[in-house]
Amino acid sequence: MNTRHVLLSTATTLICLSVAMSVSVTSEGDHQELLLGNFHLESGATLPDARLAYVTYGTLNTTRTNAILLPSWYGGDHHGYDFLIGPSKALDPSQYFIIATDQFADGLSSSPSNTPPPFAGPDFPQIAIRDNVSATHQLITEVFGIERLVAVVGFSMGAQQALQWAVSHPEMVDAIVAYCGNAKEYPFGIARLEGAKASITADAAWDNGRYSEPPETGLRTLARHWAAWGTSQEWWRQELFRQSGANSVEDWVRNSEGYWLTKDANNLLSQAVTWQTHNVGDTPGFNGDFEGALRSIQARVLLMPSATDLYFPPEDAEYESTLIPNAEFLMIPSIWGHRAGIGTNPADVEFLNDAIKQFFE
Repeated sequence: MNTRHVLLSTATTLICLSVAMSVSVTSEGDHQELLLGNFHLESGATLPDARLAYVTYGTLNTTRTNAILLPSWYGGDHHGYDFLIGPSKALDPSQYFIIATDQFADGLSSSPSNTPPPFAGPDFPQIAIRDNVSATHQLITEVFGIERLVAVVGFSMGAQQALQWAVSHPEMVDAIVAYCGNAKEYPFGIARLEGAKASITADAAWDNGRYSEPPETGLRTLARHWAAWGTSQEWWRQELFRQSGANSVEDWVRNSEGYWLTKDANNLLSQAVTWQTHNVGDTPGFNGDFEGALRSIQARVLLMPSATDLYFPPEDAEYESTLIPNAEFLMIPSIWGHRAGIGTNPADVEFLNDAIKQFFE
């Protein structure tokens, strides 16, 4: 498969036709793209002119042995781990070469919103977590020439990718850090995501995905879903929404709409299906054997659920930790629910940075 590497800056677009990057690359956050050509998906479909967006921080050493991968999460992009990156933080660019990728359908990599017909909008093919891993594997091996990663660190859907890396490419990963995320989506989460998706699809303006204007009512309704589910009951009891400047529950809900109104509805729906359908047991060779897939993991694994996560309840991660041979289970002691993993609460930021640094020592 022919691939091309593209570097995008805010002022100009630079096209680099070489397949391999120099090991001295120090892009420090420029948005780049790998052009994947005709990319074959797990569903059997072929996505033409597929692309993978990413950024890098730091310098790849001459032995190509200091790379850490950060896959993006639902509704986010490659900036979702910024609170972990920097001097004295868990991911120090002076020590590591950090690659933060954008999953398919996030609006930067190939997505319903940026793919031309016949795969535009609602006709965009179903994406599996393993498709994201496959695309990123091309980036890691063909562009950077990396044979083994120090770690894959992932939050939420990024954690799904991280654990899939450990199953799909056990020879390539030394360590996995998966926080606020699991190796498969359990029935409770699948049902919850059906509600989130219905927020959009129930809006007549969505028009089966063929809207000419954003389905604003649906996106506002989706914002209300996430506004309630993102934290925890105790967070609400303590009215911690006031820390954001909101004076009431309605203020908090209304303020959350601004973020979701910037997103494309079809992109969000596509990502939700990817999230819902993930199961490492479906990896080729395991024939649906979820527990067998987890037992095959060779990497050291740190599983860090949030104690109050309503999306990925900690009991699921605890169960998975009993199946992974070299797993450490560490609870994030937070009442911020799933939002403990996005870097907004200082105590959670400190906990995650300290825990990841210690795990790497």
